[in-house]
Amino acid sequence: AFGEGELSVLESDVQKMLVRLRDQKDKLEADRTFLADSIADISHQLRTPLTSINLILSLIEAHDITQERREELLRELSSLITKTEYLVSVLLKISKLDAGTVQFEKKETDLAELLKKSAEPLLIPMDIKNQSIVINADSISLSCDFAWCLEAFGNILKNCAEHTPENGSITVTAADTPIYTQVIITDTGTGFDEEDIPHIFQRFYKGKNSSKESFGIGLNLAKMIITAHNGTIKAENGQTGGAKFTIRFYKQV
Repeated sequence: AFGEGELSVLESDVQKMLVRLRDQKDKLEADRTFLADSIADISHQLRTPLTSINLILSLIEAHDITQERREELLRELSSLITKTEYLVSVLLKISKLDAGTVQFEKKETDLAELLKKSAEPLLIPMDIKNQSIVINADSISLSCDFAWCLEAFGNILKNCAEHTPENGSITVTAADTPIYTQVIITDTGTGFDEEDIPHIFQRFYKGKNSSKESFGIGLNLAKMIITAHNGTIKAENGQTGGAKFTIRFYKQV
């Protein structure tokens, strides 16, 4: 037979197990809701370009359009396909990070090289708009996964380039301290609406100054990657009115 003390201990253990089971149930429900919301958001994001692609294809097939109009539609179609490929690529990366299946391969990396590589895909569109980029990050090393950080910085720079007018500029300045490695990215663009700043890194969030090409996921992915590298990112308006991103990678103690 159980003694009074043993019954009390057993009751306590049962209560603890019930609390654990309740917590697990709540977490599963939250995960299920998050997954359903994510799938709905992704479906919505993909539906817009796919609808446009179908519409353009039907216009191209029409017999009464000129060759010039057909070529214009083909260029538009090519642009939409490129954007859709980018969207799918970013969503897959976000899904991997959400699922916790990414194994980062951190290596000592030349920060200036990483930043210059991140800017490379933007150089042609920036040249067309007569935009310039200056990178000051000499002699600084960063322990990181090169490919993933390339994605993070690339998305931040892409956001800056999209919101900077013709003849504008982007400046990237890095500094190293005993505690962290810091990268500050500023542009001469439109900056952020004050109401948007708390939501800048939320998934699928599009601010008042967002370009029509924006999917609202690039900065979310950038933050996920930086956070996974023991880092932080802050968005604000710079002193000159453009956007300012402050990224810090904290060193392991």
